Amino acid sequence: MKAPMKGAKTSILDAVGPTPIVRLGRIGAELEAELYVKCEFVNPSGSAKDRMVRALVDAAEKSGELVPGGTLVEATTGNTGVALAMLAAVRGYKCVFAVPDKTSAEKIASLRAYGARVVVAPTAVDPDDPRSIYAVARKIAADVPNAWYAGQHERAETAAGHAATLGAEIWEQTGGELDALVAGLGTGGTLVGAGRRLKEKRPEIQLIGVDPVGSLYYDFQKSGRVGTPSAYELEGLGGFHVPAPLDLSLLDEIVRVDDGDSFRVTRDLVRLEGLFAGGTSGAAVAGAIEWARRTGGKKKILVILPDGAHGYLSKVFNDEWMREHGFLEDLGGLGTVRELLAVKGGEEVITAKDIDRVRDVVGRMKAHGISQLPILSDGKLIGAVAEVDLLRYLVSGESSLDGAVGPLVEKEYATVSPDTRIERLQSLLSDVRMAIVLDSGRIVGVVTKIDLIDYLARRAT
Repeated sequence: MKAPMKGAKTSILDAVGPTPIVRLGRIGAELEAELYVKCEFVNPSGSAKDRMVRALVDAAEKSGELVPGGTLVEATTGNTGVALAMLAAVRGYKCVFAVPDKTSAEKIASLRAYGARVVVAPTAVDPDDPRSIYAVARKIAADVPNAWYAGQHERAETAAGHAATLGAEIWEQTGGELDALVAGLGTGGTLVGAGRRLKEKRPEIQLIGVDPVGSLYYDFQKSGRVGTPSAYELEGLGGFHVPAPLDLSLLDEIVRVDDGDSFRVTRDLVRLEGLFAGGTSGAAVAGAIEWARRTGGKKKILVILPDGAHGYLSKVFNDEWMREHGFLEDLGGLGTVRELLAVKGGEEVITAKDIDRVRDVVGRMKAHGISQLPILSDGKLIGAVAEVDLLRYLVSGESSLDGAVGPLVEKEYATVSPDTRIERLQSLLSDVRMAIVLDSGRIVGVVTKIDLIDYLARRAT
């Protein structure tokens, strides 16, 4: 092929980066800190994943794992798949992607537009479950001749593409004049890769990860224990296991954000700043704002906006979807979990440890007139015990009142924040026994169906 004319790229793959850095003018204006965003959603496929997939595929081609005319297989929530599909179109590969069932219709349509085959798998299963997107993708790769499983979650080198391009690009653009880099945590490759390069240049730059409520990264960094995840709506962030690229030792802090705040900030990015950014971008900015408020002081914070709004039009930017999930402030008028707790009364949250004896837990529940109890291990929530669990245990014939309660712990609960909308709480309680209210990692309440019924009944009178 002849060299392209002056000013032209050889292919769309050469059009990745540099992406602009923009200062936010209206969002976070009340903060002492200055908020800046790196607009990775303007990359050719619409996300930061363009950087990473080229590094992965180049390495696979060089090693011989991926042969000409082969098939790219990956487990993805959409962005990595679209980036791989774009690359495959240029280099002549076929594609098959396993996606979770919460993936937006737009992302699935984008994959199919590139000619990819899409297999939809359930979201709410363990990574090792044969129905999970990871297991499905691995099986496809094993069954299809000349297939290569990208496995972004399993390869530590996922971060290398971001270190080589994104980290170096940020340093060149800013001259290192930033105090913190903030990014959402999916595989962790973006923050770890770019952050490692920045810390090599200036070690005092802080790396702040953003994790959705329901994911386990936050708890794992705090305690070293893999807790129990719960369902959340955010796509492309968090996870039910710690992926290989996510080097938690490199991060200075992880902050938690919930779906509602993330989606509202996403809409604000478009409507207040003119930035056509997506849900993971909104989550990252929401996390940066929360961190800036809590830590205070004048600082320059750069937030990675990894993907665009086009993949969320039927969800985050759809008022009906937002209303159904309780994320619109002005609709429904049912209030928040904070208001429910106020109506319920400032009761002390009663908990037990996993090493406590069953007889002591029974006595505690009886003394306080409660039917369920959160269970902690080393100060971290690991589950809950309800009356039905204790009853089943005591009639089993193999019970011991002096045995530890830990083995009886069940996972049938959701985690919410005080700012979770009542509409969202109602949706969660249709699937689980209770919701445990967490505020900055601290248990501040337990809500059951009868609590919700009582709250709504009082509002109706």
